[in-house]
Amino acid sequence: MHEDLTGAASDGLAGALGAAAPEDDPSAAPPPPRRRRGLGVLLGCATALLGSLYFLVVGAALGPFLLWPRTRPDALRILMAGARRLTALERIRRSVFFGDRFPEHYKASDQKILRYLAVRCYTGLLCAVVIGLLGFGAVLAGLLVNGVARGSLGWDELLTQVVLGSVLLFLDVQGLYSLAALDTRTARECFGPSERELLQQRIDELAASRAAVVQAVDVERRRIERDLHDGVQQRLVALAMLLGRARRSRDPERADALLLQAHEESQGVLTELREVAWRVYPSALDSLGLQEALGGVAERCSIPLRIAFEVGAPLPKPVETAAYFVVSEAVTNAAKHSSATAIEVRVALTGARLAVRVEDNGKGGADPAGSGLAGLRGRVAALDGALHIDSPLGGPTTISAELPCA
Repeated sequence: MHEDLTGAASDGLAGALGAAAPEDDPSAAPPPPRRRRGLGVLLGCATALLGSLYFLVVGAALGPFLLWPRTRPDALRILMAGARRLTALERIRRSVFFGDRFPEHYKASDQKILRYLAVRCYTGLLCAVVIGLLGFGAVLAGLLVNGVARGSLGWDELLTQVVLGSVLLFLDVQGLYSLAALDTRTARECFGPSERELLQQRIDELAASRAAVVQAVDVERRRIERDLHDGVQQRLVALAMLLGRARRSRDPERADALLLQAHEESQGVLTELREVAWRVYPSALDSLGLQEALGGVAERCSIPLRIAFEVGAPLPKPVETAAYFVVSEAVTNAAKHSSATAIEVRVALTGARLAVRVEDNGKGGADPAGSGLAGLRGRVAALDGALHIDSPLGGPTTISAELPCA
């Protein structure tokens, strides 16, 4: 019975540490051994005592200076210097003994650190009390076994002691689980962004992506209007003038020449109008799919373009559209500004993410803040994707996008 009670107590102490492990993650490392986590809990009791002594001694010494407004900033800076060292110690303890992983560059506020240390001191000291009660219970269990062996205990008294000890053991183990879970939760809130911060970050990202999409749509409309006004409209005016001259001409040969020129001009107008329509939205994307639409980009490109298409499953329409415009805009920029002689495009589906990569051997120097690339970034961000631009002077230029398909 002594072995049962002490074994259950040790299993409860180590098992309670399972609640102190980080969130389940497919890429997470296996949890540390129970013995290591048990040492982490015992060390946590010591660090909680150290933190309590620090606040008791340093807080008492700095108390008058914290109350005086003139000396409060300096006193608070001294207090926080020690508090941050204690927090760094707790972070190392969580990482070494529990295998927790926290964001490297996240910096908690002073208020969050003080709140964490206050809760940590409370839970650590309370955990020490619970562990002490478990040890005391193990001693009582040993005395109980000794009394049974000597025959000095009756069956009624033995049953009463076993029931009472089992209830107390259950409460102690549950207390350890709760304290371990509280320790884990407070560590995550201190060493990483809280749910409120994540929500605010998400709201900011959505607001920024919405503004970027609206701006990209306005830029696209202005470009379409400019293409129609400076290109198609001017050529239609020239076509109308040629037809007018042919109609007024009294020389049949001269009229035939003007009509031939007007016919050639109409072919050019149709070609340019088709280009504008493709830039607005390619009809092949709906009828033939992304691969054929990218083939159309290759046909219209004046630079040798090689496409590697490695997608073996159907893609959502918004993802196909975003991927097409990433390739189209990157290829257009390379053909106009980079002096490139070759372009490579790779579209690959890996798991639930579509990776798009466009690389040219041009002179580089692409401006990520330009209207075209900024519009692409907004379009990709609207789908929770990411756009990366690497274009050092001298080249090459690489534009890559990752688009979630789930």
